[in-house]
Amino acid sequence: MAAERGAPHERPDDGGDDPRHGPGRRGGRRHGGPRFGPGGPGFGPGGVGPGGPGGLGFGPGGPRGFGPGGFGRRGRRTNRGDVRAAVLALVAEQPRHGYEIIQEIASRTDGAWKPSPGSVYPTLSQLEDEGLVRVEQTDGRRVVHLTEAGTTYVAEHREELDKVWESAQRDPDEDTAELWTQLGQLHAAAQQVMATGTPEQMRTATEAITEARKAIYRLLAE
Repeated sequence: MAAERGAPHERPDDGGDDPRHGPGRRGGRRHGGPRFGPGGPGFGPGGVGPGGPGGLGFGPGGPRGFGPGGFGRRGRRTNRGDVRAAVLALVAEQPRHGYEIIQEIASRTDGAWKPSPGSVYPTLSQLEDEGLVRVEQTDGRRVVHLTEAGTTYVAEHREELDKVWESAQRDPDEDTAELWTQLGQLHAAAQQVMATGTPEQMRTATEAITEARKAIYRLLAE
């Protein structure tokens, strides 16, 4: 991520555990202390990576991760309410810094949901503005605690907050899991042909993949 022009800003929360943290927000706040930065877009696996000669950017990694920046496991679709609920639920258990919150969400959902810093840090700032959390510097980290108002809010909305983990366990891409599996196997087979196949075998494999691609587009046109 390119550095912002002008004077450097404090990194948002935890002394640099995560290089994706964005610069802090400028301007004042209603509750004392520096704000959480909005973070960057948090781009991880999932886009199309750099391609080889004439290739599509498939690197090693198997069906769930086709190389750095390649086709990765599809992330969970979330909204701001989900992130807010998860943050409050976790901070209610114990004080946590921002990167720890991100990691804990990923751990509790078996990696199905790992929110980006760009969604977590603005949520923390909003909760701080609402007076539901406060931030304390501890060993160089910005640690988030519930306020008295936050504790009351969590107690009144406990059932609603707990539901965030139930919904996170439901994979929104279950219906496409087999397609992703087959795509991974196709990628592995293509790699093997490129590594050990004869020129004729590579031409035949290319024709087969081309025909498969055209057939899929024909499905979309129906």
